[in-house]
Amino acid sequence: MNKEIIQAWDEGVLQVSVPMGLPLRQVNSYLLPDKDGRVTVIDPGPHTPAAELAWQGVLEALSLTWTQVRDIVVTHHHPDHYGLAGWMQSRSGARVWMSERAHAEAALAWGDEAILNEALPLFFRRHGMPEEWLLGIREHLDSFLPEVIPQPEVTYINAAETFVMGSRKWQPIITGGHAPGHVSFYHGGSGQILCGDAVLPQISPNVGLQPGSDPQPLLTFLEGLRELRSLRVTLAFPGHREPFPGFTARADSLLRHHEERLDATAALLAGGPQSGFAVCEGLFRSRVATAHQMRFAMSEALAHLAELVRRGRAAETEAGPGGGLLFTAVE
Repeated sequence: MNKEIIQAWDEGVLQVSVPMGLPLRQVNSYLLPDKDGRVTVIDPGPHTPAAELAWQGVLEALSLTWTQVRDIVVTHHHPDHYGLAGWMQSRSGARVWMSERAHAEAALAWGDEAILNEALPLFFRRHGMPEEWLLGIREHLDSFLPEVIPQPEVTYINAAETFVMGSRKWQPIITGGHAPGHVSFYHGGSGQILCGDAVLPQISPNVGLQPGSDPQPLLTFLEGLRELRSLRVTLAFPGHREPFPGFTARADSLLRHHEERLDATAALLAGGPQSGFAVCEGLFRSRVATAHQMRFAMSEALAHLAELVRRGRAAETEAGPGGGLLFTAVE
């Protein structure tokens, strides 16, 4: 391990490329050094042997010890951002910070009373997904558990107060859609924003509907984008790909993208009632080859359908005694 996975940016921000599985291959973590030599880690990555080795190498390259890790901050509960937090906390004794809503989502997925791995396949079945896909999705969901163990003791971020990282005061901004309780951090003096997966360059963040969570994730996501685009951002530090300028233009592009996807979703209902799975196939066609891709595609199709229902452009109806659901266009 050497400094090749560490990149320095203005104001002392260090970008760390942490390995993860396909298709993304890496997640960005960030280190913000304090003037006293301690550091804050943002989004440490998934708990895998490769990620452990990467972090051990990063500390060696920067001549840091675990006791110099003051805080661990998690933008949202997904395993590639949250997963290593408990492992890192056990070595450093640092506090782990995230929003209360994000922590609740982690409990929904992996807590002692977690329901997601059972509830999501049943939810997809009601929306027409065939059994051969459901089995693969259940196995896919179960595969994440090793990536989030041990789970951390969490302290909640108060969005009404500034949060000190790297000897600077950052404003937490809680949005959702991609993940309920997602927190970005904005520093007005420099125009820098640590935006996790709220806004990504090139990639459109997945916005998915799932049981027990936000019933209107696309609405939440669009509202969050409008809030974030109003900030004066000079450089954005995302969870994936490279830091980028043009933050407002990228947020506007994502807003347009989802309006176009809503129109495409509505067009698929023009020929008559459709299941959520049929709409998913129409939207994503041959681009879905794995259970991982299908989970994201199905959740995103259902999120767009939920928004069409909210806007009065579609209606959800019972398909019959089997408990299935269909969507129809509303004139």
